[in-house]
Amino acid sequence: MAESGSTVREYRTEELAEAAGIPVRTLRFYRERKLLPPPRREGRIAWYDDQHLARLRTIAALLERGHTLGGIAELTAAFEQGRDVGQLGELLGIGWSEETPVRLTPEALADYFEGEVTPENLAASLDLGYVAADGEEIVHVSRRLLDVSSALVREGVPLAAVLETGRRVREHADALAALFTDLISTHLGDGTGTGTADDPVTRLRPLAKSVVEAELTMAMDRLHQRRTPAPAPQTPSS
Repeated sequence: MAESGSTVREYRTEELAEAAGIPVRTLRFYRERKLLPPPRREGRIAWYDDQHLARLRTIAALLERGHTLGGIAELTAAFEQGRDVGQLGELLGIGWSEETPVRLTPEALADYFEGEVTPENLAASLDLGYVAADGEEIVHVSRRLLDVSSALVREGVPLAAVLETGRRVREHADALAALFTDLISTHLGDGTGTGTADDPVTRLRPLAKSVVEAELTMAMDRLHQRRTPAPAPQTPSS
């Protein structure tokens, strides 16, 4: 392992493969498929850096989520060709979305979460599809999720707990989405299914969101009331 300058960590091919937990032949295969940017060359030695390692971890997370190497290559090419970051959701397989992706440097991401950006938490975020590496930047798929999760961390909730809760919330959100999509499709048809204005699911999505928000608010109120001790009876004064 070498240092280029004072802050950039660099890896030989074997060292990068070991750090990423993959065989050297897999690393070379990814290079041949252009899933990784070219390394820095010094004579016959190829030097990789932490951005290459981050890209390998992104590839591993996407493969675990069922993406093909062809789809990952498309995502990689999209970023390298400068396509709009708003297309990230479609390429990651989360479809059309109202969420606004955010580009961050690794340092900015660390500032958001006050030292909780550990390898374990980063891997969990990659697995959830919250973040993806793009060259020297990290892309978070949702400004709202980024702001909420960082606010919870600032309040003292560990990031690992926030991510695990996010995983569980997604399970319920998927079920709710299926419930409303089936309701609308059954009675109004499924339209084009492309998220355009003539799609009933797209047009009526704000109504579904209002129902979920209202029910969640009332559910939290009921839970709070059950957990709040009843006031002690007052002793009659003599």
